[in-house]
Amino acid sequence: MEFSTGFGWTRLPALAAAFILGSVLTVSAQIIPPFSPPAAAPDEDAEAAEAPDANDPDVLKGIDVDKLDWSQLAIDAGTLNDLIAAKKRAQAAANDGMNWSSNTNANGSSAVTVKQSVSSFWDARIGADMTVTSEPRTMSELLAQKAANGGSLPQSSGSAWAAATAPGAGPIWDKTAVEARVDPGAEQSKLGASLTKSLPLSGDTSLTLQNGYSVNQQGTTAVPGIGGHITRNYETDQSAKVTLTDTGTSITAGQTLSTTDDKWLRKFGAEQKLFDNVTVSGSVGETSQGAINKSLTAGFKKSW
Repeated sequence: MEFSTGFGWTRLPALAAAFILGSVLTVSAQIIPPFSPPAAAPDEDAEAAEAPDANDPDVLKGIDVDKLDWSQLAIDAGTLNDLIAAKKRAQAAANDGMNWSSNTNANGSSAVTVKQSVSSFWDARIGADMTVTSEPRTMSELLAQKAANGGSLPQSSGSAWAAATAPGAGPIWDKTAVEARVDPGAEQSKLGASLTKSLPLSGDTSLTLQNGYSVNQQGTTAVPGIGGHITRNYETDQSAKVTLTDTGTSITAGQTLSTTDDKWLRKFGAEQKLFDNVTVSGSVGETSQGAINKSLTAGFKKSW
């Protein structure tokens, strides 16, 4: 309810709230528990400060208090719960919307990721990962981009993907994850699935087993006189991960087999959580050329 009489009637809700609060304080003051301490003497300075001035305008002048609709200030618990539930639904709808993120690469391009939830039943999601380059505006920017990319200008690219997580098959495995990815620019596509099983070993130790299967397809563009062709590569990987909850340590051992390598390539890794959101991980793995690939990384991750 709004008043537009020009005498400051918008202060009426605040005045009503003060009136209700004063009534509650008056009633509570009349109910004095036994053995209560004596009331402190009123502060003369406070009384002088709170005493109304005769020159203050009368905000109730011309208003019939008996005709005011006090029900506008009343709200029951059911209505309050409905308001809270509506706010939660609005937040959930915002989370289910399209999410964008962008990071700047060292060569001046930007890595842009967009994703959106399709269904919460199987945690189905769709999205795209893109590398967006900016056109150089000056000769110095052109030379800097060429220097950062080996003498050539970076090109924009992107791939679209879809992923879903479904429950497993009873005691055999716990979770099924499926992902499909298409890169039109590179004429590449991938379809993969993984099966995960978690087993508790003790109170603070767990074992996670995972089997993954994927099909990678690579196409070539047809040119005059030479027809295009498609090649497919099938790959499977197996891994076992032991997690120690108390120490924040995880140890992983796995192996990968693909039709292009035609042999198992083994890999061993470990990850240690140092403190909140900071981890250090290292891995040692075989390559198809016979050399050993080693890596040591540290990461920081925080969500808000």
